[in-house]
Amino acid sequence: MSAKTIAVLDESELKDGELKQVEFEGEGKVLLSRLGDKIHATSAFCTHYGAPLAKGVLTADGRVVCPWHGACFNVCTGDIEDAPAPMAIHSFKAHVADGKIHVTANPSDTLKNNMSRQSKLLATGVASGTGVVIVGGGSGTFHCIESLREHGFNGPITVLSKENHSPIDRTKLSKALITDPAKIEWRSPADLKTKYGVDLRTGVQAESVDASAKSVRLTDGTTVPYETLVLATGGVPRRLPIDGASLSNVYTMRGVDDAKKIDAACQEGKRLVVIGSSFISMELVAAVSSRKLASIDVIGQGSVPFEPILGKEVGRGLMKFHESKGVHFHMNAQASKIVPSPGDNSKAAAVVVKSSAGEHTLPADAVIMGVGVAPATDFLKSGQSKGFESALDKTGAVLVDEYLRVKGLQGVYAIGDIAMYPQPGTGELRRIEHWNVAGNQGRAAGKTIAEGKAQPFVKIPVFWSAQGQQLRYCGVGASFEDVIIIGNPDEMKASFIAYYVKDDKVVAVASMQKDPVVSKASELLRLGLMPSPAELRAGKDILTIDIQTVSSKAKVVK
Repeated sequence: MSAKTIAVLDESELKDGELKQVEFEGEGKVLLSRLGDKIHATSAFCTHYGAPLAKGVLTADGRVVCPWHGACFNVCTGDIEDAPAPMAIHSFKAHVADGKIHVTANPSDTLKNNMSRQSKLLATGVASGTGVVIVGGGSGTFHCIESLREHGFNGPITVLSKENHSPIDRTKLSKALITDPAKIEWRSPADLKTKYGVDLRTGVQAESVDASAKSVRLTDGTTVPYETLVLATGGVPRRLPIDGASLSNVYTMRGVDDAKKIDAACQEGKRLVVIGSSFISMELVAAVSSRKLASIDVIGQGSVPFEPILGKEVGRGLMKFHESKGVHFHMNAQASKIVPSPGDNSKAAAVVVKSSAGEHTLPADAVIMGVGVAPATDFLKSGQSKGFESALDKTGAVLVDEYLRVKGLQGVYAIGDIAMYPQPGTGELRRIEHWNVAGNQGRAAGKTIAEGKAQPFVKIPVFWSAQGQQLRYCGVGASFEDVIIIGNPDEMKASFIAYYVKDDKVVAVASMQKDPVVSKASELLRLGLMPSPAELRAGKDILTIDIQTVSSKAKVVK
């Protein structure tokens, strides 16, 4: 179908700094954005989960941030700015004539089912050499590949992944228990090979790295040389050191095989016990709560779920929501042991719960242990690895600088769950286990490697969770000292904003049914423009802060 030029809106109806979704020939939709006297037109929907970008956040430097999950695009070009966007959006020609905004587009490109386009790849990998080797097959790896080719890296890219599939949308495992990797792959193995020139080696595992020889040794004895190495191995689920922790129906959640086992075990009439009351645990609870299980019991050490991250008031509201779905909570408690079945001592039959009131036993057909992850770096600590002696901390995290370069090593980067990196603004070393952080670190490392110019990683962590009416969160709120809450988290259809305060500064924001508050907050935190706690307590609305018009550009473009 050929392009058409259509008048879509009176010019007077689009003000500086505004986003508007307009119709284009019937079912088509186009996003208009105005930056001063320049008008841009793009696809109207986010390529991540299809959110309407007109309800997002525009900034004066040409960024439009998705209202749901923080994906970001350049409104001038449609190119990806931030993960988790897996594809770019279309960019259309816009001009003004006779007081009307006209858009020129192929009508098929304005339909929601055709909202995305392949990113512009400046290279596809025709150069020779050892190139970039990425160890790991998750979000960081996928976005690193994208970024390398988008920014012109033309050498070989080799991916060494223990998974048996290409990188997937891992969030779908705990949030929806999707068990077919083909349904949640970001790119098929064929696409990675033909469009990106990637040598994807699945089902392989690194045994050691020799930094001086610049090579990775695999468990099958083969050696893979590299010019640049990106470590993106993610985390390993922890198991509590209690009796019965390794019984066959005691599950952890990390990969597709874990999702398959949990999906098969959590069927109608079964009794589920969940140890741990933070995000992975509670997302799985949300995913199975409609399956007519005989019982769902959650054991948590705090007084409410999510307490260390979200605080008591928000945690209490979310607990009330889950209780309305039939979930039973055992808080201020811990699992002391898992009891095997008398008829089959390889399987768990019950979990013993210990609290200040004593001990009681919960019957179980399945047990999920959601008690955090450890960095997947044992291969770097092995006696065969060389050069990493001062690069790991006592937890196994990899120490990196603000450019994600591994301490003391040339040409080696670490991203995602394993990376202990300095936080923007404070320099505090912290390891952030957010899927979206891994993706943005992959994009940052890829750009640095491709362009040869180191750029500090300054993205604000963003995550979301299938809790209540869909929780959004941005920032780093660990060890917060106070919470400013607007709204009521305790209502069944909760609508609220929570600002987390430390050292008299807002360090994180959570919301429910208040989009695009968290997307706006992530930009304000990035730009250092978040209001003070006093201003927020006095009623300051962050959605009214101008970061989108020409007059705000000086404080936005840094």
